[in-house]
Amino acid sequence: MRIEVHVHGSLYLHKGVTLAQMEAGMRQWLEYLDVENVNEIRSAEPSEPGVSYDQSARVLDICWTGEVGRSFQRILQQTLQAIGPLLEHASEIELTYYHEDGRDEFQLLFAGPSAEAIHQAQRRLMLEDVAGLLSRHFGPAEVDRVTALVNELFDRDWSQKAAEPKAESQPSSSLVHFRKKHLH
Repeated sequence: MRIEVHVHGSLYLHKGVTLAQMEAGMRQWLEYLDVENVNEIRSAEPSEPGVSYDQSARVLDICWTGEVGRSFQRILQQTLQAIGPLLEHASEIELTYYHEDGRDEFQLLFAGPSAEAIHQAQRRLMLEDVAGLLSRHFGPAEVDRVTALVNELFDRDWSQKAAEPKAESQPSSSLVHFRKKHLH
């Protein structure tokens, strides 16, 4: 069964990373889409650029919609893991599945040069989200108390992960949640 998916985000590469290195990191996604290089990745939505690489700014921009099968998320996660060592810092990639029944399944995937960089990107995004939500109803003191607790939870989580035996690192994702369809 095929489903429509939208992938959106930007990945910032280290200075000196070549187009060939970046495309080698993207090889699994390129093979999945049956294309030879990044410039051939076209979105099903004409208004979206697909995947573009700005070599002077060292940015891989993704705004792509397409029909995919069940293995797509695994392929995308493997691609993000492969390209991670080439990245300057961790970034999030939004993944939205558009179901026929009108539900949208939304996930954030993270890619970065290290597990710690990914963990810090997750922390930063969580703090921004929590502070934004709470500041609608509460003052700065209350928001600071909650964000301090969130920081403590992330510190504890990192300590626990550091104490565990090393497993193969994977780009991690947030919990799946459903939302009404919207275009950006």
